[in-house]
Amino acid sequence: MSSTQPPISAVGDAPEQSALENELAVLLVESLNLEIAPSEIVPTAPLYGEGLGLDSIDILEVALEVSRKYGFQLRSDDERNQQIFQSLRSLAAHVAQNRGDS
Repeated sequence: MSSTQPPISAVGDAPEQSALENELAVLLVESLNLEIAPSEIVPTAPLYGEGLGLDSIDILEVALEVSRKYGFQLRSDDERNQQIFQSLRSLAAHVAQNRGDS
């Protein structure tokens, strides 16, 4: 099989990470033991399947870590999960709207 996947980041082409996106990229890398630098995760690249290559177990682990860190629940039965976990940017937008800043 000679399928070539595009690089996760292409320097110069990739959108910059916001501060929250960077925080979440660090959380992803550390909680999933990814072999990539957080800064290499393109905010608009897919998290699931192609792109970063996460599977459903990875997404569950990320949801738990986000819940712990930001103080709100990401529920497995939420119909918006596909949209929420579409990319680092969409996850950051959801966290920004829902986190419990005290």
